[in-house]
Amino acid sequence: MKIVQFLKDWTLIIAILAGIGGYFVYVSIPWLAPTHALAREAVAIVQPLLIFAMLFLTFCKIDPRQLRLRRWHLWLLLLQCGAFTAIALALIAMPGSGLRVVLEGAMICLICPTATAGAVITRKLGGDVSGITAYTILINLAAAMLIPALVPLVHPNPGMTLWSSSLLILRRVFPLLLLPLLAAMAIKRTTPRLGERIGRLQGLTFYLWAVALALAMAVTTRSIVHTDVALSTQLWLVAVSLACCAVQFWLGRKIGMRYGDKITAGQSFGQKNTVLAIWMGYTFFTPVTAIAGGFYSIWHNLVNSYQLYRHKKLQNPD
Repeated sequence: MKIVQFLKDWTLIIAILAGIGGYFVYVSIPWLAPTHALAREAVAIVQPLLIFAMLFLTFCKIDPRQLRLRRWHLWLLLLQCGAFTAIALALIAMPGSGLRVVLEGAMICLICPTATAGAVITRKLGGDVSGITAYTILINLAAAMLIPALVPLVHPNPGMTLWSSSLLILRRVFPLLLLPLLAAMAIKRTTPRLGERIGRLQGLTFYLWAVALALAMAVTTRSIVHTDVALSTQLWLVAVSLACCAVQFWLGRKIGMRYGDKITAGQSFGQKNTVLAIWMGYTFFTPVTAIAGGFYSIWHNLVNSYQLYRHKKLQNPD
């Protein structure tokens, strides 16, 4: 049990080190060189499946009767979608901007939906679980519409029309963001007992997340190793991920405070599904933008660790 608890306490660090170290070990073994192309194809298939599974398990636990819209939901949606759209329009207007890669990194940090683990942290901090769950659904819906609409304009796919590119992205985004919700709701409605059983498997989500994060960090490492983007640009991606994380947590808490729900709003806005952010970076944008998603994972987990430590100290001052 001590080993299991140790792994749970240090999952973030273990997954990051496993992803980075695993990549370098794998590419350093000469006789595995012929499998590199196959490995890339396998990761491209497995990564979306893991994201789908995590969302599906999370949504199976949802009781739709407990979900209610809050006023702060609207403000956060406007800010999150508005910031993503504003940067997209700026890049469309200035296609030759030297800040393109950095701004693309900011885009994935901003539009990325709330983390599936957001409800767990919110519960531990004393927030409203149904509130963050409802926002998770809303931002998944919004992201599923905005990403296919704007990304082809920001980062055109050579040899494809705008419409074809949008449909291609929609086919990739829809199954990840909306299909898990639809599938979970269908199962809960048609076979409630099965839905309840699946909903109890929330512990499995934790292990799926660890595997997905390790794979995401391996992909991020590969992007860094093979990129010809300047080191200064990569450092700017690290900085912009930190800025996006800090601003979103701060704004979320500020807005939530006006409606008596600063913890829930802060987690809804600041805690991201970073595995999805990394996947979006290397799938739809310049691959090196995955760095922003990778470092956002570190920043928001540091924020969560501090918040949990502070909350525990307040609950047990001695």
